[in-house]
Amino acid sequence: MQKFDQIRPFYDAEINEGIRSSVNHPMMKALMNFTFPEVDDSVWKGQMIKTHSIRDFQCNFIYQSIQKVLEKSSDGLTTSGFEKLEKNTSYLFISNHRDIILDTSLLNAALFEHGLVMTASAIGDNLVKKSFLLTLSKLNRNFLVQRGLSPREMLQSSKLLSEYIAQLLLRENRSVWIAQREGRTKDGNDVTNPGVLKMLAMGSEEEDLMQYFKNIKIVPVSISYEYDPTDALKMPQLMAEAKNEIYIKEKNEDFMTLLSGIMGQKRHIHIHVGDVLDKELDAIASEFNNSNKQIQALAQVIDDSILTSYKLWPTNYIAYDILHKTNTFSSFYTDNEKLLFERRMEIRIDQKNPVALEGFLNMYANPVVNKLRYDTAI
Repeated sequence: MQKFDQIRPFYDAEINEGIRSSVNHPMMKALMNFTFPEVDDSVWKGQMIKTHSIRDFQCNFIYQSIQKVLEKSSDGLTTSGFEKLEKNTSYLFISNHRDIILDTSLLNAALFEHGLVMTASAIGDNLVKKSFLLTLSKLNRNFLVQRGLSPREMLQSSKLLSEYIAQLLLRENRSVWIAQREGRTKDGNDVTNPGVLKMLAMGSEEEDLMQYFKNIKIVPVSISYEYDPTDALKMPQLMAEAKNEIYIKEKNEDFMTLLSGIMGQKRHIHIHVGDVLDKELDAIASEFNNSNKQIQALAQVIDDSILTSYKLWPTNYIAYDILHKTNTFSSFYTDNEKLLFERRMEIRIDQKNPVALEGFLNMYANPVVNKLRYDTAI
C-alpha cells in the first residue's frame, strides 16, 4: 500500500499528528473563528486535538464550517436523488465542477445527512502548494491529482491514480468524487472528458471494461449555483481564450478563487445525484466492441444525465434572454431578479467590452442552451 503514499489522504492513525501540526496555524484559527464565532479558541482546539479519525474531523469541524458557509453566503442547499442510494455502499460520483472546494464539500454534507458513505475526493496538487492547505486536504480525505507532468509521467500518474480509485471503491468500500473534466467549467458548458474515463479504466482488472464500470457504480452528479461566486474571476481566462491567447494564472489566483468560492454570494444551490449507471453500460457493451468507442458513448451518457438533471435558476434564463435579445423565458424570473442580475454584471465586469459581456452572459446562459437539446428538459 506504500505505493499510494504520494497521493493518498491521511490514514486515521496519522490524523492526530496532522491536526497537532496545524491547529495553531493562522488559517485554521480563521476557519474555526468563522465556524464557531462564539466559542473561545481553547475550546475548539481542545476538541480538535482529541480527534483521531477523518470522520470525526469532518463531522465535528468541516461539516459545521460548510453549514456556516451556507448560512452566510447562500439562500440554502437543496438536493434530489439521494434517496435512491444505498447505505454502506460505495459509489463513484462523476460530477460537473463549478467550485474548487464547495462542489465536493456540499456533496459530502448531503451524503452525511442522508447516512451514506462520504467520499474521498480528487484535488489537483496545484491547489495545495501551501503546506497548511496540503495538510487540511489530507485531513479532509482528498487525494492528489498530479498536474504539469510530461507525457510519460502523466501515464504513470494516471495508472497510479486509477489503481488508487479502484482500491477505494472495491476494497475499502469508500465512495469517490471526481470531476468530469480537469479544472472547473468556466463557460457553463458541462462536458465529460473521455480522458477521465480512460484514466479510470486503467484500474480495471476485468477484460470487459463495461463490467468494470458497473462494478464501481458510477453515479453522475449535477451541481448548480444560482450565482457563481467566482464568475468575475473566470473572465480573464475566458477573454484570453476568445482571443486565442494562452492564459497564464497569477501567482495566488487559485487561492483567491478558493476563498471567493467559499465566501462569495451564491443564493440558491442544488445537487442532484442521478441513477447508478447499469443498463446504459449493457447497451454500450452490446453496441460497441471498441473500447475507445465505448468510452465515448459512456461520456455521452454521463453528459445526458448531468445536463438533463441540472437545475436552472432565474439567472440562467435572464442571461439567455439578455444574450439573445428575447423574452422567451420571462415567465421564469421576476423584474426584480432581472434587475439584481443586471446590477451584478455592472459591478463585476466591464460591460463596454463586448467579449467580457458575452463571456459573462454565456457562463449563465449555456446551461439553458444545453438543456434545450433535450425535449423534456425545460
